[in-house]
Amino acid sequence: MTTVTQERDEEQERHDGAARATVFWRYWGASTVSGVGDAVTSVALPLLAVLVLHASAFEVSLITAASFASWLLIGLPAGVLVHRLPLRGTQVAMDLVRAVAVASVPAAAALGVLGLTQLIVVALVVGLASVVFDVGNSTFLPSLVSKDELTARNSLTSGTRAATQLGGPSLGGVLVQVLGAAASVVVDAVSYVVSAVLMGTLPQVAHPAQEGPRRGMGEMIREGWRYVTRHPVIGPCAADATAVNFVCGGLMALTPVFLVDTLGAPPALVGALIATEGVGTLIGAALTPRIVARLGSGRALRWAALASPCFAALLPLAGHSGALGLFALGNGGFAGAVVVTSIVTRTYRQTATPPELLPRVMATVRFISWGAIPFGALAAGGAAALWGTRASLALLAVLSTVSPAVLLASPVRRMRELA
Repeated sequence: MTTVTQERDEEQERHDGAARATVFWRYWGASTVSGVGDAVTSVALPLLAVLVLHASAFEVSLITAASFASWLLIGLPAGVLVHRLPLRGTQVAMDLVRAVAVASVPAAAALGVLGLTQLIVVALVVGLASVVFDVGNSTFLPSLVSKDELTARNSLTSGTRAATQLGGPSLGGVLVQVLGAAASVVVDAVSYVVSAVLMGTLPQVAHPAQEGPRRGMGEMIREGWRYVTRHPVIGPCAADATAVNFVCGGLMALTPVFLVDTLGAPPALVGALIATEGVGTLIGAALTPRIVARLGSGRALRWAALASPCFAALLPLAGHSGALGLFALGNGGFAGAVVVTSIVTRTYRQTATPPELLPRVMATVRFISWGAIPFGALAAGGAAALWGTRASLALLAVLSTVSPAVLLASPVRRMRELA
């Protein structure tokens, strides 16, 4: 009897594992298609402004700013919205909102009424919906896979995100070239519809805390904020992510100017050098499960944080010709180290946070850490105006040491495994 029971249990485990895998791949497919839509839109809308509306550089920057403003506008409330609303339905709704917003662009172009204001509004709406979708995705994943699979699945989704960020803009450029600026946006709308269909096939996830009395949004936001800032591990990890993203924002602002004006690299080479970030991210995401298995999550986090300033220090040392390789190595290595810290800390938040708090915790961390990106960009731009791009890159390399300093000053410094 024992043998029969064990065989039944093993068969049930295999069946449950296969079912979880099927659900995960639908989730992954929806997230990937949606991510491609985001990446294509980020290129198609500015190109549409330039090619059809003949917009100036400042006018195009307003479209980009509208996209990035979404985290500052709705980053914290997004956690409460995801907490209160049916998760699967929310994800489907955010896809459909983006599809409708994007589809309004070619419709307006066909009617001859397309204007810059509409593009800015579309960028803002897509950005706001993407914030809610992203928080929901981070909350959805732990309910779809086992804890043992979570690190590997987070690594896969991070690697996929890197691939879409690497290839999505290129795809957007090709679509604009082949189909025209307005017609290419139709492909973006279709991608969101496909994502919505796949999301609709996922199981519904119940929110454990929805049965109690309804509380105000401000109170729920403060509860998530207190949990993050007072947690002995999540708090320092959020501070670490904020320090890293401040540097990343600075690098976004300085890299094109440094490569073109300081090093005199031709446009094609500039694109290839910037793409090393995506390559580093893919490699880092692929290696994270092995690194964590070998070192433990705590030690993997510390070593990755210590490695990132070493690679950042190579960037201001880059020069002409062969010395450009220093930039490629530094850019790719820094991105690889950063994605290891991102995967490890995200996995820990997903497993350590009580389910009823998870959407608010994910939103709070994203609001704090991603909100540092525009400030890093502005600070780097100001420093470059005063001291030049190479000196500003050196300053960013120095600032990148804040990340490991934060972790080594916290309880994380003694942990082999984050606990």
